[in-house]
Amino acid sequence: MLRDAVALRLTHIDTSDYYGPHVPNLIIREALHPYPRELHIVTKVGVLRDRQGGWPQALAPKQLRQAVYDNLKNLGLEVLDVVNLRVGGLDSATPGSIAKPFTVLAQLQQAGLIKHLGVSTVSAEQIAEAQSIAPIACVQNFYNLANRVDDNLIDSLAAQGVAYVPYFPLGGFSPLQSDTLKSVASRLDATAMAVALAWLLQRSPNILLIPGTSSVPHLRENLSGAALTLSEADLIELDDIAN
Repeated sequence: MLRDAVALRLTHIDTSDYYGPHVPNLIIREALHPYPRELHIVTKVGVLRDRQGGWPQALAPKQLRQAVYDNLKNLGLEVLDVVNLRVGGLDSATPGSIAKPFTVLAQLQQAGLIKHLGVSTVSAEQIAEAQSIAPIACVQNFYNLANRVDDNLIDSLAAQGVAYVPYFPLGGFSPLQSDTLKSVASRLDATAMAVALAWLLQRSPNILLIPGTSSVPHLRENLSGAALTLSEADLIELDDIAN
């Protein structure tokens, strides 16, 4: 599936060494290393996978440095394209300062181990705090057709030239279910999920998509969303889902 993704000219793979843990990065390395020059591998730190299947935070300086080293080792890289600091809950930001952990990543960037920094599951205030320490390339937050809390944030980031990367773009563990979505998809002779992805791509030029998949057919279904063009009438109808 990874090799097909690259053959289909996808250039953005989202991963983390804490998934598994370690296994996904080792699979990416086995499948794709040495990596094509145009491929960007984006990873995350700030969380661990424990033996009970939980996701405790891992924001201590030692933990963050080790996470960066683990990503470098398991991906077979000398420098990481982008590292996102994951600091919030499952689908929303947790109030509080992120200065200390973000400063650790900024120091690793200055040391030449990271090209660009990002943040994940954060508020507008936490983004501004991070930007006071070092530039950020992207923000990963929970957002999709039915969950629109970040509408104003997306527009603000677009004005700054910062990428917005919605996770759970298809709803997450419970896929988006909407008669309106199905109706638009039927009219376009497309799947509902492809329409949901097309809506995100037309929502703002700074949106980059990372829909999860583990099979070639699902990969191709996701890609079909990039080929769809939604009309103004389609967009108005779909916007009502959030209301």
